[in-house]
Amino acid sequence: MNLDAWQWTLAIVAAAIVGVSKSGIGGLGILSVVLFAQILPAKQATGAVLPLLCFGDVVGAYYYRKHASWRHLWRLFPWTAAGVVAGWFSLGRIDDHAARVMIGIIILSMAAMHLIRRRFGGHETEHGAWFAPVIGVLAGFTTLVANAAGPLMAIYMLAMRLPKMDYVGTGAVFFLAINFFKVPFMLQLGLITADSFTLNLALAPLVVAGAWFGRRLVLAIDQRLFENIALGLSLFAGLRLLW
Repeated sequence: MNLDAWQWTLAIVAAAIVGVSKSGIGGLGILSVVLFAQILPAKQATGAVLPLLCFGDVVGAYYYRKHASWRHLWRLFPWTAAGVVAGWFSLGRIDDHAARVMIGIIILSMAAMHLIRRRFGGHETEHGAWFAPVIGVLAGFTTLVANAAGPLMAIYMLAMRLPKMDYVGTGAVFFLAINFFKVPFMLQLGLITADSFTLNLALAPLVVAGAWFGRRLVLAIDQRLFENIALGLSLFAGLRLLW
């Protein structure tokens, strides 16, 4: 894959951000998607970034697997898988602009809902039976269409009031499973190619370096600040997709 110097620079920064997001602040991962979309067409960028996300998922899950909340994972897995299948059917039928606008609206809606709940109180037990299925299907759809499920998962895990380390561990294992589940669909759509995977191999060390930095960041940061950063990045991601 032939890239100009500025494109290589963006790709290097995006790969490092992938690593940080997989072992640190999960909402940061959407920025890597945005950067890759500046280098390649949106659909092609979705496939090109996926193997990097898988590299980062392996590192993040290894670091934080003991902190994963399997109760929440089992709630989400089946619904997210269904959303991935729906995204696979839809990806060939919508254009890049429509996909970005739709995902941005979903992310902003979920973020607004969380802000309202945090302002007026509320506990996990108040979430109806609809909450996990809706978040799961939306996350599966958005992760297949644009690798943009991170903000939705942030909204879900913040709403569940998971402690910081459980938040990170649950997210790490969740995305390890879902991103590897997506690979056959991306291959079938022709969005992961020999050229794009060669680029992934060249950028893989940057993912590992970013994960090393992210692990130290998440251990040092305050819980409330951590939640605010994750939510802020989710809001930024939704606005950026609409913009």
